[in-house]
Amino acid sequence: MDASELANRLRLYVLTDARAARGRSPIGLVAAALRGGATAIQLREKSLSTLAQVELGRELRRLTREAGALFIVNDRVDVAVAVEADGVHLGQDDLPVDAARKILGPNAIIGGSAGNLEELERLLAAGVDYLGVGPMYPTGSKPDAGGAIGPAGLAMIRRRTDLPIVGIGGIDRTNVAPVLAAGANGVAVIAAVIGADDVEGAARQLFTTIDRELARLGRH
Repeated sequence: MDASELANRLRLYVLTDARAARGRSPIGLVAAALRGGATAIQLREKSLSTLAQVELGRELRRLTREAGALFIVNDRVDVAVAVEADGVHLGQDDLPVDAARKILGPNAIIGGSAGNLEELERLLAAGVDYLGVGPMYPTGSKPDAGGAIGPAGLAMIRRRTDLPIVGIGGIDRTNVAPVLAAGANGVAVIAAVIGADDVEGAARQLFTTIDRELARLGRH
């Protein structure tokens, strides 16, 4: 998959999260998000056992295949292999990118998180396929994420790379436009979709807003 196609498939990247789900089934929530237009799903359930992650991941893999969406696993390369995911998203303290690539193969999608230029340079040297950049705005989903760098911080990173960029952190349809204008190809969200009362409706509204803004920017 080339960078242009990957960028297009990362427009609305929805992460699972037990806290945001408020006791609702993650399988049902992901199904609703996909109906609403989610183009990529990430399994992000750090509190689950390995077995539980694999069982959930297999169901999410089935749903994403049916919807034609990407399926990425957070952190866990072993789980990604077990569920036949499209790839993994690795944090700064996770398995090195080259080691993950050896396990997953050359066609796997490997993303990394960058909140500053130092982290960016490490990821570029390691050979990631896309970047998760943030936090864009204050967020309660990841308390250890550090201070918000905002669209201005994303724009600074965009000037250094042509890789697909997904903005993350506190994004919803009311504040997504500046993130896209700063150079993001898409956005990763938890609360704005998984935490919504109407998950399908929230995903559809956000997807429509993203599509409209990218068209306005001439980057559809």
